[in-house]
Amino acid sequence: MAWFGRDKTELVNAARALPGRSEPVAVPHFHAVFPDRPIAPPFPHELRTAVVGMGCFWGAERAFWQTPGVYSTAVGYAGGFTPNPTYEEVCTGLTGHIEAVLVVFDPSQLPFAELLRVFWQGHDPTHGMRQGADVGTQYRSAIYWADEGQRVTAEASAKVYQEALTAAGQGRITTEIVQLREFYYAEDEHQQYLSDAKNPNGYCGLGGTGVSCPVGLHATGS
Repeated sequence: MAWFGRDKTELVNAARALPGRSEPVAVPHFHAVFPDRPIAPPFPHELRTAVVGMGCFWGAERAFWQTPGVYSTAVGYAGGFTPNPTYEEVCTGLTGHIEAVLVVFDPSQLPFAELLRVFWQGHDPTHGMRQGADVGTQYRSAIYWADEGQRVTAEASAKVYQEALTAAGQGRITTEIVQLREFYYAEDEHQQYLSDAKNPNGYCGLGGTGVSCPVGLHATGS
């Protein structure tokens, strides 16, 4: 599949990425599902954040706000080069970003390894530059770790889940596991898109492999 003659599954480099802008997009302060909770910092000091990509960020965000122990969520863009991109720019494949989800969670209720169970089981991490019918570099699977504990836990969980996938006759994990550089918030219309307040009948075809993930049995990062 191409975008103006360009293969959308080919990662752009920094030299060819769109220039973006210095000003971030305006986003609502409060969450559409949890109206007393912010989607942007500051958050209560006992909470932690994680940034992941599972394909279409609408369904991925819903999977996390429905998870016990999650305080708040937001969608945005990460992993690329273009500062403060728009949704339309990300969809060209010329920013290098993925459709990402910011998850704000309480590690005393939801250890990071258990959060990753939701991540692994909620999509197919073997699909490379696509999820289902969605094709392009913005749909690649990713975990962007915030500290050393998250890195160790993410890499350990990928190893364990790969063993489960291999035993089930499935493919190799293509998930990008790298340090978070920046999370850019997406536009208001994309935040909590599948909530009852915005699109009660909305649909997202995000789906997993059907293979259970045992990562909760392993090390937990903050």
